[in-house]
Amino acid sequence: RPAAGHIKAVPAARALARERGIDLETVAGTGPDGTITRADVAALTGAETRAGWEPFSVARKAMARNMAEAGAQIVPATVQDWADVSSWITSEADVLVRLVRAIAVAAAAEPGLNAWFDPKAMTRRIHETVNLGVAVDTDTGLYVPVLQDVGSQEANQIRTELDRLIAAARAQRLGRQDQLGATVSLSDFGPLGGAFAALVVRPPQVAILGAGRVSEKMAWGENGAEPRRYLPLSLTFDHRAVTGGEAARFLNAVLHDLEQPD
Repeated sequence: RPAAGHIKAVPAARALARERGIDLETVAGTGPDGTITRADVAALTGAETRAGWEPFSVARKAMARNMAEAGAQIVPATVQDWADVSSWITSEADVLVRLVRAIAVAAAAEPGLNAWFDPKAMTRRIHETVNLGVAVDTDTGLYVPVLQDVGSQEANQIRTELDRLIAAARAQRLGRQDQLGATVSLSDFGPLGGAFAALVVRPPQVAILGAGRVSEKMAWGENGAEPRRYLPLSLTFDHRAVTGGEAARFLNAVLHDLEQPD
């Protein structure tokens, strides 16, 4: 998204926007390199004149296009499990950083899910580095900034970069480079609610991990029944490119890492 004052728009689009009181920052451009055309402004104003209808923000329009593309292409399947995180989970625990680390570990154990798939050529590209797309919920829609090469970073570096990307997403100031190159994705929706989910894989990626709300459950231990805390996980994958066995091994590697003491 270009900085304010540097929006690409044809003169006719700017004139129509001024005439109708439309902020060009709310208009998604369909011209070359995202240039806003007169038709883009006209379409937005047409939506606004329909009583009770709210025009989509730029982020929601992008989300709608991306989800439609994914729904038309991907053959999804989902495996789910519980991670026993009793040994480290506290109110101060950085669950998101632990999830990032676990995905990096799992990608090393089962590289086939850290990959891109080309259905036309029937080929895949397995990546050596893990560039993790992290779903960020904002008032204007969904953003998925990318953490670069997470396997080479320490926990404090991951947290610093997460803070920067999340703040930029919520301020609608993510750079183009901040949103490119994801090789696998993560949706930590637990703080919002829910346990399991069938998530959407965005091509050319082949997998996304979802983490739900931590729950307390009784389990049988050395001293009989005892309360334990569990993190529900959902791994959705493109079954055209990933086998069930590969997905299960990837999820098991995530579980194993998350169940280690901090």
